[in-house]
Amino acid sequence: MMSRDELGNLDATVDRVRVIYDGMTVGWLTMAPSRTLAFAYDHDWLTAGFSISPLSLPLRSGVFVAKRDPLNGMFGVFDDSMPDGWGRLLTDRMLRERGIDPFSVGPLTRLSIVGAGGMGALEYEPAASMDDSVFPTDLDDIAAECASLLETDFSDDLDTLFALGGSSGGARPKILTEIDGEEWIIKFPSSMDPANIGEQEYAISRLAVACGIDMPETRLFPSKRCAGYFGTRRFDRVSGPNHSRTKIHMVSAGGLLETSHRLANLDYGLLMRLTMRLCNSVEDCERLYRLMCFNVFIGNRDDHAKNFSYLYDRDKGEWHLSPGYDLTENPGINGEHTTAVNGKGRGITIDDLTMVGTRSGIARARCISIAKDIRERVADAGFMASMG
Repeated sequence: MMSRDELGNLDATVDRVRVIYDGMTVGWLTMAPSRTLAFAYDHDWLTAGFSISPLSLPLRSGVFVAKRDPLNGMFGVFDDSMPDGWGRLLTDRMLRERGIDPFSVGPLTRLSIVGAGGMGALEYEPAASMDDSVFPTDLDDIAAECASLLETDFSDDLDTLFALGGSSGGARPKILTEIDGEEWIIKFPSSMDPANIGEQEYAISRLAVACGIDMPETRLFPSKRCAGYFGTRRFDRVSGPNHSRTKIHMVSAGGLLETSHRLANLDYGLLMRLTMRLCNSVEDCERLYRLMCFNVFIGNRDDHAKNFSYLYDRDKGEWHLSPGYDLTENPGINGEHTTAVNGKGRGITIDDLTMVGTRSGIARARCISIAKDIRERVADAGFMASMG
């Protein structure tokens, strides 16, 4: 991601972007005559690489042109790299402070701003290197700055907030930082959250593990102002010997299906079919089934298309469902799940859950057993949601 000073000299008319994975050129992005993005794989990548988005960008020569809707002319896999929510807010505030109208900055330039700082493994050039000397010293101070920006549209330390969270997604303020040699995401309350939201999300993350959900390591970081701040270790980064770090290629379900997470147009049955097609694994389908059951019983109705992702294991040439993330109690829009269960957004029964599971190849008895076990564990923890 570009530093603040480099944003001041930003060319808002970038017309060609190189896409990079682990130092190799994946391909090139340009603007098509239709004013949507066009992409072509690099010749060497066609020989030694893999499809970065198998449904829409299969590994073959030629030029791919993105559709106008629903991603405003973006390919889903590159839209995943773009900051969203909090990260978009920070980027736009920083652009305005440097005298740049955010509406004049197109997608190629925004990918250049992301540079090497985006989620997942893809990097973009031209881009400037990020100043990595900025680290949080006091989480309460950062939380206060986040709250100030949300409430007054002003922060005394916008540079630090942008450096720490400008590439992030999701609505809640957050920072991307290093702790004990690992990369972490730490979240802070939004203006709509209760003060103990961090404690709640941490408790839900531990409950998810007890329910058999594959989760990354989570922590509740201490605070003098509240019950604590929720943090999760990034699963798109793997640390190796001698402080080395590997970035893992990641694509969301929305990115793969070329759909916006703002549209309530998904069903878990479709996600199951996507998982089987991509991963060719009943085990991954069962992991998704557990996650579906947990979302229903916990009351996480904000289960949109960017809250399910897939990781590519390049050594094995395999895709797998990512660990769970963004698991919270959320009433959704009009009390309905963003991703439907057996065609239903509310009033979901164990029969509905079982129907989705059996259609994906999981035995009926196992579907019922998993659903009832998760329902019981969630109820015992005091988080049971109304399924009406």
